[in-house]
Amino acid sequence: MSRAFILLLDSFGLGATPDADKYGDAGANTFGHIASWAAAEGKPMALPNLEKLGLAAAAQLACGQWAEGFAMRDGFTGAYGAARERSTGKDTQSGHWEIAGVPVTFDWGYFPRETPSFPAELTDKLQQQMNLVGYLGNCHASGTEIINRHGDEHVATGKIIVYTSGDSVMQIAAHEEHFGLERLYAVCEAAFELVKPYNIGRVIARPFLGENGNYRRTSNRHDYAVAPPAKTLLDNVKDAGGEVIGLGKISDIFATQGISRVVKGADNMALFDALLKVTEEAGDKSLTFVNFVDFDQAFGHRRDIAGYSNALHEMDRRLPEFMARLKEGDLVVITADHGCDPSWPGSDHTREHIPMIFFGPGVAPRALPISETFSDIGATLARHLGVAPTLHGTALL
Repeated sequence: MSRAFILLLDSFGLGATPDADKYGDAGANTFGHIASWAAAEGKPMALPNLEKLGLAAAAQLACGQWAEGFAMRDGFTGAYGAARERSTGKDTQSGHWEIAGVPVTFDWGYFPRETPSFPAELTDKLQQQMNLVGYLGNCHASGTEIINRHGDEHVATGKIIVYTSGDSVMQIAAHEEHFGLERLYAVCEAAFELVKPYNIGRVIARPFLGENGNYRRTSNRHDYAVAPPAKTLLDNVKDAGGEVIGLGKISDIFATQGISRVVKGADNMALFDALLKVTEEAGDKSLTFVNFVDFDQAFGHRRDIAGYSNALHEMDRRLPEFMARLKEGDLVVITADHGCDPSWPGSDHTREHIPMIFFGPGVAPRALPISETFSDIGATLARHLGVAPTLHGTALL
């Protein structure tokens, strides 16, 4: 029996890549800067389960230095390494698709940092088609911040909140009750068609609830996304008769392509609970792919170093629950899709190495060379599952 699991800690970078200067990210280091902040606060990080698998050693391979507070130098239980992105950009879709064997070799379209960020031609057409009363925001912003800033006016006027980021994305936020969830979805579907000439990768529906300046995003987020341009690892597994289980936003990122079952969760720990259940259920030749999005959307983009650190500790504490459910023939990789250094200026992603930490009952501990593409992950899992190889990447195990 062979099964595979991808545990993606969204935005958990291990230090700037050699080309990071092209993106304004030379010196970024999500893990390293969080560890330095914790040490300066007098509370060094303690991630014993991740460290034993080889996390800090992988980070040292990536950036050439050990994260503060991490002293383990041998006795690791995982095959650990780091990877550099071949795709252009540093966005969500590119990172996920490349992991699954399809690097993005074309350039996405992006909306400028000027305000307004969206061209009038686009917003005018959307307003006319969907009978909208107007817009709030229309700029680069952190989602949680802009919703609280404009939430009261949105509720009072019915104007939708629109914003973007360093990703190739248009995000549209609206109150589930005052504006309506299905109406928000309809607006986003229309917007997705309208952004195609701009080569935009996603339109994201960002529903929220709350009142009087105290708003919270809900788990009813939905991404309307361009599909991968070629078959991915997910397609190869599904074509071979295996089940592909996407937890969190995985199905949205792949535009449902190659997905057998979708499992949602309100936050990291809800998704971890779902992962434990799926681990008990998943059959032979299955691929379980989970995105733990809070690292990115709740802490990375918000530049919340303490929150990011706490989330990593929470994940580390629960890993043994998952590991206890693994069976002979299981292969797991802990990885990421890009960086989002919470100590870095702005609120965008950062161009960084990602971890590749493989473990399971049959995995021999070792250091892996730095991969020149995230696709080595997909190639490794394809070989393990005995399915068609990915278009790009080299199997590492």
